[in-house]
Parts: sequence; structure tokens; C-alpha cells
Amino acid sequence: MTHSRRNYRLLLASQFLAAFADNATLAVILGQLTFLKESGKLSESQLGALNAVYTSLFFFPYVFLAPVAGFLNDRYAKTSWLIGGNVVKMCGMIVAASSIWSGPIWQGAGYLLVGIGGCVFSPAKYGILPEIVERDRLVKANGLLELLTVTAVLAGFIGGAVMIDTTPVFWCYVVLLLIFAGSLTFNARMTKTPDHPHVKLGLSVDEFFGNLGDLLVNPRLFRVLCGTGLFWFSAAVMKMNFQPWGLSLVHLADGPNLPTYINTRISLYVVWLTAGIVCGSFLAGRLHRVGDLRYTRVYGWGLAALITVLGTAELVYGAGYAKGDIPIVLLLVAIGTVAGCFLIPLNATLQSESQPARLGKTIAAQNFVDNLAMLLAGASVFVANRATIRPSEIFLFLAMFVALAVTALKVPSPKVDTERAQAIPEI
Repeated sequence: MTHSRRNYRLLLASQFLAAFADNATLAVILGQLTFLKESGKLSESQLGALNAVYTSLFFFPYVFLAPVAGFLNDRYAKTSWLIGGNVVKMCGMIVAASSIWSGPIWQGAGYLLVGIGGCVFSPAKYGILPEIVERDRLVKANGLLELLTVTAVLAGFIGGAVMIDTTPVFWCYVVLLLIFAGSLTFNARMTKTPDHPHVKLGLSVDEFFGNLGDLLVNPRLFRVLCGTGLFWFSAAVMKMNFQPWGLSLVHLADGPNLPTYINTRISLYVVWLTAGIVCGSFLAGRLHRVGDLRYTRVYGWGLAALITVLGTAELVYGAGYAKGDIPIVLLLVAIGTVAGCFLIPLNATLQSESQPARLGKTIAAQNFVDNLAMLLAGASVFVANRATIRPSEIFLFLAMFVALAVTALKVPSPKVDTERAQAIPEI
């Protein structure tokens, strides 16, 4: 039991550092694009297209390697894959740093390696919990791990922006390499968890796709999956579009000169959006019981309306009707709040109505769908920028898509025994 508690503490420390560095790496890469845009070496559409490409590189492994990553974590000791994931990420930092002398393509290759490392690290960090934490503490352990992850994501995105605003690129990569090394050190100090030699690759992959297929043919859970995918598609489009949109907005608010710490300032937009999602997640838990999806489309339409307002912000600031960041901050918090209220009931429904024995595989299938949605978001933003669609217009197109998709998202009522409960009305 002492080893288990020690492993859990080491896991929390390792995950915080790894999640921090993952997001700081992206902020460092995108921050360099900001300076290229401001110096006139990139157009607005080129900035948006490169933003989509670099951000999407992290999602590729989560889509194409998901079944194999699941098998590796089921078959071999999860402590080994926590170490392995960080080793791959450190290699990614070395490759990315070589871009300073060898060209930007190596920066993309390095970030892709970080994504591959994350792909094997992520299932290990959750899958190891039942092996190192007592059953009656699992919910609390998962909650604390998730809280630390969200905190690290926000801190990493801001930290990376501050680094690139104040530090030469080479030293940014050195710092990130050391942070990944710190995460690796915590993993290496963990007591090794058991192997499972009975797990076979073919069977594991078949189970993954079989469970995904079962979810897709279930009318209710299929639409729930579509809903969570829509959330992550929208979130990815917004995140990829924040940089070019934020640059235009900051200049409208502050004038033609390059503001100090511009990457840091734009990164805070993501923080306020995420803060809203946290608020919405809390409210959804208070307002709705598990399986209650009556208001899902209402939240979706509200989200579309608020994104429409976001798309018109540039016109409002340009006409002088708004100044400073406060109106945008309030709008982003509102968008995040409605988005959280949209997502959480869908997540709870998927988890509660899946077979308990297959819950882990159901979550793996959901992660696959959500990451595929984010990859499609990257392709959409890339195509939009190649077509020279402006950032504000991308938000308006996103709002229209969300409104249409939510209108089609009519989730059927669950099938329940009449003596157990009343069916939840259709939305």
C-alpha cells in the first residue's frame, strides 16, 4: 500500500509536468509564427493555415495509433509506457530544436513526436490508477488527476507564450526538454506495475473496433458521440483561429504598434474560454441528472449564437463601440460556460449507459472520435485559410455549422423498463 500511495504521488507530479510541457511546446511554436506575421514574412491566411497544421500534428497519433497504444498499455507495465512516452517527447524536443539550424519542417517533426509520446502516455496515466489506488478512492483520484491536468494545460499554454515572448527559441526548447526530463524522473522512481502477457494484439485491436462499432449502431449513443465530437471540433477550430483573430483584435484595441507580450495576451483568451468551460461543467452537474439531455440542443443553439457574436467582435471594435479586453473576456467566459453545459450531460450519458465491464473501451472509442473531430477541425481551418477566409468569417462559418449540426442532433429517449423510471423526453 505504501508503494501504491508513492506511485500515485509520483504519477501526479509526472502528469503535471508532462501536460505543462505539451502545451508550452505548442505555444512556443505558434509564438514564432506571431513574430513572422508581425514582421511581414507571413500573411494572415498563411498564419492561420500553419496554425492549423502545427496544432493538428498532435492529434494524428491519437487517431491513427489509438488501437496499438491501447494494446501496448494493456500488455506491458504501464509504468514502462509512462517512461517511454516521456522519452519520445524528449526526442521530439531535440528534433524541434534542430529546426533553428535545419529549417521549420523539423519543428513540425518534433511536435509530431511529442504527440506520439502523448499517445502512449495518456492511456497509461489513466489505466494505471486501478493498479495503484484503492477502489473506494478511484473517483477522487481521477478527479484530482483531471484537475491537475487542466491546471497544467492552462499554465503550460501561458508559460510557453511567456517564454517565447521573453526568451530566445533555443533556450525555450532547452527548458521544455528539462521539464520533460523532470516528468521522466518521477516516472522512473515509480514501483513497476505488472505485465499482462495474456493480452494479444489482434484481440485487443478487434475489441477496440468492435466496441466502437457497437456504439455507432446504437441510435442514442451514436448521437451522443456526435455531440461530444461536435464540442471538440468547435473547441479545436476556436483554438486554431485564436492566434490570427487575436492579432487583429489586439491591434484594433491597442493601435498599430506591436503590443508587449503579445503571445501571452492572446494565450489568455484560451484561458478565459477554458475557465468558462469549468464553470459550465460545474453548473451542468448541478442542473441536470444523469441521462437528462432535454436541453442539449438549447445549449448548442446558445453556443452558436455566442460564437456569432465573437465573429462580429472585430467589426464592433473597428467601429469604436468597444475597447479593451473586458468585453471579449466576458464573451469568452459565456461561450465556455454554455459549451460546458452542452458537453457534460453528454459525457455522463455515455458513461452511465455503456456496459460497466466495457466502460474503459467505451471511453477509448470516445477519445478516438473526439480526436478525429479535432483532426477534421484542423483540415477545415487549413482549407478555410487557403481560401483566404478571414478569422472572423471562420467563426461565423463555425457558428452556422454548430447551429445546423445541433438541429440535426435529436437524441432518442433511452429504452428503460416502465417499472424502473419514466423515459426522458426527446429534445
